[in-house]
Amino acid sequence: MFLQGDLAPLDHGGDLASARRRFPDAPEPFIDLSTGINPQAYPVPSFSSDAFMRLPEPAELAALAAAAAHAYGAPSAAHVVAAPGTQILLAWVASLLAPGRAVVLGPTYAELARAAAVAGHAVEEVTEIDRLRHATLAIVVNPNNPDGRLLGRDTLLALADRLRPGGGLLVVDETFMDVGPANASLGGEVERGNIVVLRSFGKFFGLAGLRLGFALAAPALAARLNAWLGPWAVAGPAIAIGEVALADTAWAAATRASLERDASRLDQLLTTAGLDLVGGTSLFRLTRTPSAGALFDHLGRAGIVVRRFAEHPNWLRFGIPADDAAWMRLRGALASFHG
Repeated sequence: MFLQGDLAPLDHGGDLASARRRFPDAPEPFIDLSTGINPQAYPVPSFSSDAFMRLPEPAELAALAAAAAHAYGAPSAAHVVAAPGTQILLAWVASLLAPGRAVVLGPTYAELARAAAVAGHAVEEVTEIDRLRHATLAIVVNPNNPDGRLLGRDTLLALADRLRPGGGLLVVDETFMDVGPANASLGGEVERGNIVVLRSFGKFFGLAGLRLGFALAAPALAARLNAWLGPWAVAGPAIAIGEVALADTAWAAATRASLERDASRLDQLLTTAGLDLVGGTSLFRLTRTPSAGALFDHLGRAGIVVRRFAEHPNWLRFGIPADDAAWMRLRGALASFHG
């Protein structure tokens, strides 16, 4: 159960400043494997400096929405809300409904529960999808973070149908769907009216600092979200880069194949080190070991940061190393651990 008083932002991966404080003698540069961000970022295209100097025009934002609709399978650009990252959308989407009972299918990304609480909902995390069917706001991450759990389209659409008579809303966070199975997204189903899909740009394209994300929803819901965000919510450079990247299907296909190869390579490395694989996607792998705490510290002293979980002390999540030097350092650190 999420406590309503716990509304402060939560600790997450990617905090290298904290890692340096905890491991002051670790070798530099730190290798950050604590996030699910693609280490091979999209090559940022050249664009006019005007993108920095003037406010974005509505036509430019519309072009980005059209590119996102095509990339994510939404019925049209009118079903797309562009925002400075999906994080800022979480509480706004939860606010589409009057405060009620929000149920999150867990264990999963903790900010979802916090955002629903910020919107005034009483929040509960459950582990069985059947327990979401009486919610006011049902929240599912698909594929799930951190274990990669994937729910089928029919299962999710049936849940949306169960929620509809009571006015319930299904929110599906598809942050990692870019590396999920083809046709698994519900982006094409948002016209049903009680489904909102969240899509992250920064994770797959490796440009998390750009702060760009999308909500896919029926036009009436999308209009409300756009009204709350107001004009110029997305920066001009993000619009310019996002439109080009979303249309680059050749890069996306090659990147998916490369990430799958790297994920298999990581699996072999982790299992050789004696870690049990719990799941994941091709952007991260979740492992289980009774020595998770000791291994976290050992890797940290070697300048390698992975993701740990307070509520699951036997879990560690590993992102994909960026280059051969990072792979070698990770292999050496795992080999030297005798937990």
